[in-house]
Amino acid sequence: MGIQKDRVKFNVGGRIFETTATTLANAGRNSLFGAMFDNDWNLNSDATTTEHFIDRNPDCFSVLLDLLRTGELYVPQNLPEKLLYREAMYYGLLDHVRSAKWGPFDGNRLGLARSVTGRAPGDGTAIRAGPDGGCCVAHGSMVHVYDWMLEEHPAINLDYQRVNDAGWVDSENIVLSACERLGKGDGGMGLFSASNGELRYKFHVKHENQVKSYTAGALSFSSDYKLFSSCKGRSNEYGIGVWDQVTGKQIDFFYEPPGWSLGDADKLQWLHGTNCLLVATLFPRKDNCYISLLDFRDKSMVWSWSDVGAPITDERRVRDAIAMEETSSICVVNEYEDLGFMDLRRSAGSVRWSSRSRLMKGKMPDEPCYPKLALHEGQLFSSMNDCISVFCGPDYVLTSRLRRSYGGSICDFSIGGDRLFALHSEENVFDIWETPPPPIV
Repeated sequence: MGIQKDRVKFNVGGRIFETTATTLANAGRNSLFGAMFDNDWNLNSDATTTEHFIDRNPDCFSVLLDLLRTGELYVPQNLPEKLLYREAMYYGLLDHVRSAKWGPFDGNRLGLARSVTGRAPGDGTAIRAGPDGGCCVAHGSMVHVYDWMLEEHPAINLDYQRVNDAGWVDSENIVLSACERLGKGDGGMGLFSASNGELRYKFHVKHENQVKSYTAGALSFSSDYKLFSSCKGRSNEYGIGVWDQVTGKQIDFFYEPPGWSLGDADKLQWLHGTNCLLVATLFPRKDNCYISLLDFRDKSMVWSWSDVGAPITDERRVRDAIAMEETSSICVVNEYEDLGFMDLRRSAGSVRWSSRSRLMKGKMPDEPCYPKLALHEGQLFSSMNDCISVFCGPDYVLTSRLRRSYGGSICDFSIGGDRLFALHSEENVFDIWETPPPPIV
């Protein structure tokens, strides 16, 4: 691109700064400085002769200008980060600041960046990472929302309806699933604003053309803007509902077949490669475990597994499950963090267990949290007590552990926006793990 080496002078809050067009072009077209260039990235004629006055904080401008020059972010101790973020937003440089603060996600390079003490008492229900590095934390009927700067937005209060799950549609909208209150109706799902907590619309379930009250459970989203949720109604509304994320209208329903469990599902996972939905109902919600793949195109259950009728011990009781499309398998975990694998190419089969944590037996905490699984760009994550294990490679070898002693067992964790969020049970605190930015060569 034809960038000229012209010097540009700024007067920011009474301090003079001088830089080049090349440095300013690093800010990008959508920044305040992008308006100073023509379509060929040459400085506009009036921009080469004028001293530009900007009535903003000069200390922040100095930091941001240095970021454009070097790609590195250095924030002096006497400069509040909140002030810097506000100024970066004004100049259109928030993405530059965020990219400089932490690098692309790598489970083996994560470091503890910060811990946040929650406001709600009691155990947390869920923590969900947002697409831009923020998160939301569900406690009972309250959901606390944080942006990527970890500034808390107005909380979402469901008026004594327990929140079962939460999911981000995008950086501005959150879907919450909740329990139906006996005698009150309500329950179900709603789309809420992440910035102010306002309800935008509800997702209704219809049976025989009548709107029914129901309890919504686990959530999942597809790339074609469909929302999936496990549902329990008072009559025949047991199964998996499907809605249009944009309009909120119900577009399908997979009814629970006899002898199986869908409406009580603990986990849903949309598989983009096969266009199927993983549905897992696990102990202790049910006495037995039910894992299946549903194809909504022909309303069929294309794969299923259950431990019904099998001798069950704690060593073989499945606590969580996750599908791994690249290897056509499902990974499960027991309460000792032993991993098990099932082949999706076989219609029926047993779990191939891989014992990794025998030393944990006999050393469980008084109130342990059941293990959770997550998969991110080929790396497998499993929570156990107060740490999270990272497994890599074709055989999923344990490569690192993330541990923090404060807060007790990890009851939930989530990955998104190049961050990992871990919610602890005892002290109502959540941790933020980040990958350090790559070195500037």
